[in-house]
Amino acid sequence: MAYQETLQVATSGRGTYEITADVQATIGRSGTPVGLCHVFVQHTSASLIICENADPTVRSDLERFMARAVPDGDPIYDHTLEGPDDMPAHVRSILTNMDLTVPVSNGRCALGTWQGIYLYEHRHHAQRRRVVVTVRD
Repeated sequence: MAYQETLQVATSGRGTYEITADVQATIGRSGTPVGLCHVFVQHTSASLIICENADPTVRSDLERFMARAVPDGDPIYDHTLEGPDDMPAHVRSILTNMDLTVPVSNGRCALGTWQGIYLYEHRHHAQRRRVVVTVRD
């Protein structure tokens, strides 16, 4: 049996936004005690990551790494229709993935002690992102 919901995630610009509680709530509503939870962001300039949720410097360090590896406004990009962060946002999404699959145990994501699920916004401006959560037993 499968259960599916689409979450709406409002961002205020580039950065990470924890959605673990929303995903856990969706699993709870599904009534699935054991199975798989697939999470998919329906955008090409945002992604999903599982990251440490105890120390926020892990995520700020990740952002500094990305800024160095995939800089905004790099002249190698032709795709700049929506500004200097346009193509870098697409590259960041490809590097970090637009979907995750997490095991479900006891009606919850079987995440490790310090793991959280995050939407990683790659654009500078505020966005409304759609995240599809599918739970299967």
